[in-house]
Amino acid sequence: MSEGLLVSAYLLAAMKFVMSLAGLSRQESARNGSFYGMLGMTVAIVATIAHASIAGMNWVTMLMILGSGIGLYLAKKVEMTEMPQLVAILNGFGGLAAVLIGFSSAIEVITGTGLATAVMSTAEVMIHDAQIGFGVMVGTVTFSGSIIACLKLHGRITSSPVSLPGGHWTNLAIIGGAVLMAIVFVQQQNMMALLLMTAFAFVFGITLVMGIGGADMPVVVSMLNAYSGIAAAATGFMLGNNLLIITGAMVGSSGAILSYLMCAAMNRSFISVILGGFGTEGGTIVATEDQGEHTESSAEDVADMLKNASSVIITPGYGMAVAQAQHPLQELVNKLREKNVKVRFGIHPVAGRLPGHMNVLLAEAKVPYDIVEEMDELNDDFTDTDVVLVIGANDTVNPAAMNDPNSPIAGMPVLKVWESGQVVIFKRSMATGYAGVQNPLFFKENSSMLFGDAKKSVLDILNFV
Repeated sequence: MSEGLLVSAYLLAAMKFVMSLAGLSRQESARNGSFYGMLGMTVAIVATIAHASIAGMNWVTMLMILGSGIGLYLAKKVEMTEMPQLVAILNGFGGLAAVLIGFSSAIEVITGTGLATAVMSTAEVMIHDAQIGFGVMVGTVTFSGSIIACLKLHGRITSSPVSLPGGHWTNLAIIGGAVLMAIVFVQQQNMMALLLMTAFAFVFGITLVMGIGGADMPVVVSMLNAYSGIAAAATGFMLGNNLLIITGAMVGSSGAILSYLMCAAMNRSFISVILGGFGTEGGTIVATEDQGEHTESSAEDVADMLKNASSVIITPGYGMAVAQAQHPLQELVNKLREKNVKVRFGIHPVAGRLPGHMNVLLAEAKVPYDIVEEMDELNDDFTDTDVVLVIGANDTVNPAAMNDPNSPIAGMPVLKVWESGQVVIFKRSMATGYAGVQNPLFFKENSSMLFGDAKKSVLDILNFV
């Protein structure tokens, strides 16, 4: 393929990536957005292979087939509840790719085998080395940090914030060591310095995410996504590949914007999240004697509430994802709408463990887009709502965020479900949410608890509606 055709193909791919981001901004066009993204990536891969003269192409082809097979297998095997972990680890793979490419470029520079570096001036070589150092550092932090985020989301390690002795000063010393080794590499082209920098960055990625609590994991995943984009852009500079620079910049900027929006939704600064989250171990049962007595309800009682209601709002959380309750919920919504009951879903920006997690689950269950609303769209409507069903949500409906200045989640905007006529909370137990904070909502006079698996509870309600 000629240089002109390659540039044209890259331009087409970049346009498809822009169309993909535009499509993903709305639920109605998200499917088309995903298709445009896949099409753009296909064009980019085919054009790159057609243009490049690659030694060992048979190996490259075999590895591409192997990677595609693994991707298809995971796409079919991974449950929607595991999607946050999958996204986290995919961010890590993006960072790892940048690291491997960086080391390959460093070897070419040091051994003088690279065609591009052979004609570079001393200043240009130093700039190239700086690109290598930056890309490897960010990629390594992304990789190790993503592994920790994945393990936290999967429950393999504690979701509580865990910091090294010395806290932020220790982290500062670690990243300072990485920067120092990067400078040595740029000045001396010393491979040992690059290896030490990578080791420092790897440890920093671990300590950075370990020090952030579970409730902040959605922001962390988004942040790591931005890091993977930055690493990809750095890789583009290393290779002189304009498409990688463009796509990396788009991923990095969109991830950073999403992280900012999510922090705004929690009324927290991005820096405060990164320097230490408020999340603690989820699922901890705490004493309730100071809160008062909770009221238990039954499926039949809830069905009676719903049949006598004129307006209902459903606020889902991660518990809905775990129970896979979205499909029977859609059946319940259809039945209620047939009885002329106004039903809507209220989605908190950080509901679940991944941005947009609840929206994807509801779309999977064919819930109409027009009844799925964001927190800001309906938070003032709870006072005119007869019944609210809280399906597996906890921290996002906790009034302590507004009423208790000493609460770890103080200041976080929440769904004001307690302002409605009746609130029914679907939970397995009186355990706290992922932030480890007790919820006074459970003990309010207009609240009742429906214990058990959320999917089974909804199916039981359907029998009485």
